[in-house]
Amino acid sequence: MEFLPITSAEDHRIKDIYTSYTTTFPPDEQRDKEQFEGLFSNPHVKFMSVIHESEAIGYLILWELSTFVFVEHFEVFEAFRSKKLGSHIINHISENYPGVILEIEPSDLSEDAARRYSFYQRNNFSLIDDTHIQPSYGEGKKSLNLWLLANYTPENVEEAKKEIYNIIYH
Repeated sequence: MEFLPITSAEDHRIKDIYTSYTTTFPPDEQRDKEQFEGLFSNPHVKFMSVIHESEAIGYLILWELSTFVFVEHFEVFEAFRSKKLGSHIINHISENYPGVILEIEPSDLSEDAARRYSFYQRNNFSLIDDTHIQPSYGEGKKSLNLWLLANYTPENVEEAKKEIYNIIYH
């Protein structure tokens, strides 16, 4: 499995990634096209295409923050789901970044949300905050009550949340 950096919104892979992103994630969890493309000029953001057996199978949008990495979006494309590839990707992230935090929908929201929470638990992530609010991504979008999970125990969850709000959702 390879993790290839994408450094420009002009990269040919971005069209397919953005199409999948807008199909997979609920509208309230999406940046609009301009915001999405703006990620490439942010020094904190690391955008990666995930390649397996010479095929693009998904992507990662990571934010490298002071003491941890925040996974804003992580997707295995639909055609490649249910093949344990997501676990390989998460293991790769955990091996390369000892402190990882990410957001998910509360597990009681839907069967998919419960399955997602179970997936992260199996991959050594635990709930660190169930009161997190993801601010609105913009006009017409709602802020969301989400859970924060981590693959480590943050020294100060409130400080981590503050950094997430100030840098990612400013």
